[in-house]
Amino acid sequence: MISETSSNPLDSDMQEFSHYSVLLSESIDALDIKPSGIYVDGTAGGGGHSFEIAKRLSSEGRLIAIDQDSDAIAAATKRLEPFSDRVTVVRSNFSDLEKVCEDLGIDKIDGFLIDAGVSSFQLDCAERGFAYSSDAPLDMRMDTRNPLDARAVVNEYSEQELKRILYEYGEEKFSPAIASAIVRERERSPIETTGRLSEIIKAAIPPFARDGGHHPAKRSFQAIRIEVNRELDVLEPAIRAAEKLMRRGGRIAVITFHSLEDRIVKQTFASLASGCTCPKDFPICVCGKKPSVKAVTKKPVLPSKKELDENPRSRSAKLRAVEKI
Repeated sequence: MISETSSNPLDSDMQEFSHYSVLLSESIDALDIKPSGIYVDGTAGGGGHSFEIAKRLSSEGRLIAIDQDSDAIAAATKRLEPFSDRVTVVRSNFSDLEKVCEDLGIDKIDGFLIDAGVSSFQLDCAERGFAYSSDAPLDMRMDTRNPLDARAVVNEYSEQELKRILYEYGEEKFSPAIASAIVRERERSPIETTGRLSEIIKAAIPPFARDGGHHPAKRSFQAIRIEVNRELDVLEPAIRAAEKLMRRGGRIAVITFHSLEDRIVKQTFASLASGCTCPKDFPICVCGKKPSVKAVTKKPVLPSKKELDENPRSRSAKLRAVEKI
């Protein structure tokens, strides 16, 4: 049964929710789908990965497609209609995996997928406030129910906090100058739009550093988006929740798009695969923890040249996967 929890169904005059399904065949292969298994797509988006999972399931199998974006929920519900006997669509964050499964009476799963990227729809739909290349109200919320938006971050965070998130989440080396410029400009009047914020950031970066192929506001916008949506906070808990729910032989596959996400996934997988947490100088293990997963991908899987030609936005994507043992 498809359970569509959004109040905004997709209609003919709504911009189509589009999201190129990055590393599609690679991630489906990594999940090693069993026809009668139970799978969770934690980031359903437009339904691309979910569709490929659902069509591999028998009538005994089940797919739970989760997304926090109401537009994605509407699009995925429509896309997955042919599999209504085996698919449930839920509006939630994948960090709530355990609760979603509990509510649906599911105590074990066979696979879990996360595509951590922001969707093409979110980037290209100016009114969502994600893009530095257009002028729109500052927002950047993947879940519009979230009380924190980009406007609040930009106008209410202290200069020190702004500097921290720009440096930590955007790896922006000019974070002190950008944070100072934001505070200075918002004292004149609140910063309300992506266009104005983009210009403030650009002006704060030295002219010699504005060249190099990337928009000067790219890293700062990424940092603010990560802060608004707690993108780094939810990855490790979700992976650990999936491992707890996973049947032996089940798989977790995660697609990331920048080094901060990838590092969290790599370290979490390594922790689950190593088991023992005793200090290295201990002669024997006293914690008793055993490995619970093994690597499926020894190294991150990267997009093919064909995919990069079709979708340049996938150039930073990396896929890692593990199997429950």
